[in-house]
Amino acid sequence: MLLTILAQADNDDFELLPAEPELIWGVFAFLVLLAVMYKLVFPKLNQALEDRSAVIEGKIEEAESKLNEAETTKADFEARIADARGEANRIIDEAKTTAESLRADIVSRAEEEARGIVERAQSEVAAERDRALQDLRTEVGRLSVELASRIVERELDPATHQGLVDDYIQQLSRTN
Repeated sequence: MLLTILAQADNDDFELLPAEPELIWGVFAFLVLLAVMYKLVFPKLNQALEDRSAVIEGKIEEAESKLNEAETTKADFEARIADARGEANRIIDEAKTTAESLRADIVSRAEEEARGIVERAQSEVAAERDRALQDLRTEVGRLSVELASRIVERELDPATHQGLVDDYIQQLSRTN
C-alpha cells in the first residue's frame, strides 16, 4: 500500500516523503533521541512510576491497616457495650433479688413482732384476769370471814340471818 501511494506520488508529481538525506538524518536523530531517552529518561520515568506505585501501595496498606484497626476498635467497643449491658442487667437482677429478699425478711420480722405483741398482750390480759380473780378470791374470803364473824356474834334465827345478808349486800353495793 505504501508502494502504491509512492507510485501515485511519482505520477502526480506530488511528494509525500521528504528527501532521502533528510529522511535518513531524521531517522538517525530519532534513533539517537530514542536511545538517549531509553538510557536516561525511561529509567527515571520507570523509577518515578515505581516510586509512585510504591507510595500508593503504602497508602493503600496504611488505609487498610487503619480500617482494620478501626474495625477492631469498633468490635472491641461493641463487645464492651454488650458486657456493660450484661453487667447492668446482672446488677439489676441481683438488686431485684436482694430487694425481694429484704422485703420478705422485713415482712417476716414484722409478722413475728406482731405475733410477739399479740402474745404479750394475751399473757398480760391473762395475768390481769388471774390477778383480778386472785383479788376477788381474797376479797370474797375476807368478806366471808367478816360475814361469818358477824353471824357468829348474833343469834342465828332465820329473820336475823336474812337481815344480816341484806345489810351485807347493801354495804357491798355502797362500796362498789
